Amino acid sequence: MTIRVLIADDQEMVRAAFRMILDSQPDLCVVAEAADGAAAVEQARALRPDVCLLDIRMPVLDGLEATRLLAGPEVDDPLKVLIATTFDLDEYVYRALRNGACGFLLKDGAPALLTEAVRAAAAGNAMISPAVTVRLLARMTQGDDGSAARRPDAGAAPAGGGRGRGRGGPGGLPEPLTQRELEVTRLVARGRTNEELAAELYVSLSTVKTHLGNVQRKLAARNRVEIAAWAWEHGLCAPGRDEAASPRSAPGASGDLRDG
Repeated sequence: MTIRVLIADDQEMVRAAFRMILDSQPDLCVVAEAADGAAAVEQARALRPDVCLLDIRMPVLDGLEATRLLAGPEVDDPLKVLIATTFDLDEYVYRALRNGACGFLLKDGAPALLTEAVRAAAAGNAMISPAVTVRLLARMTQGDDGSAARRPDAGAAPAGGGRGRGRGGPGGLPEPLTQRELEVTRLVARGRTNEELAAELYVSLSTVKTHLGNVQRKLAARNRVEIAAWAWEHGLCAPGRDEAASPRSAPGASGDLRDG
């Protein structure tokens, strides 16, 4: 099944770059482009694409308001909206998610992250750019003075809420994570892509996907954001802990535009 995508961005070069990346994938197809938020809403309502990829700062109507009109709580038949922006501001992240967005990406992320996020959105899953995820989850586990905070309620996790996520610590799960699955979980919480995980752990991409599937099942997590939230909440990401556990010297450990 081909995933139909609408792209909305006021910069023609950005739209062209996104179209090139998405159309290069056999299961993705760009069906429309818009240069402002109002045109995006009009075309999205007419074409009903599987995923709407929206910029935030656009003329006529910004991407956040366009998201509310397409995917907000008052919309009877909401569309799936993915935000892609250069503005890494928590206020934008929170408002986008409140308005119904199912993902938030930074434009300097790797092409692989864009395609993965579009597929995740089409499947009804949430994805937030790793740089944003790590910062937000770190704040969840720290007080204003940088000290450890009380463990947040499971409902406070971004992008998906964490309902049903495994509540026990690493040793208290009904089916404990293996050592390798714990390594994968730590690295996901630090914002690594699947490709980076494979390089750092010296395993194949299919093996990484198998480990992630096992972790999601054991934690009852719906996506990698909830995996990361669980790791931060249970102290798996203490400073330096995952860095010591896994080498970063493997060839190809970095994405080409940066990245989940």
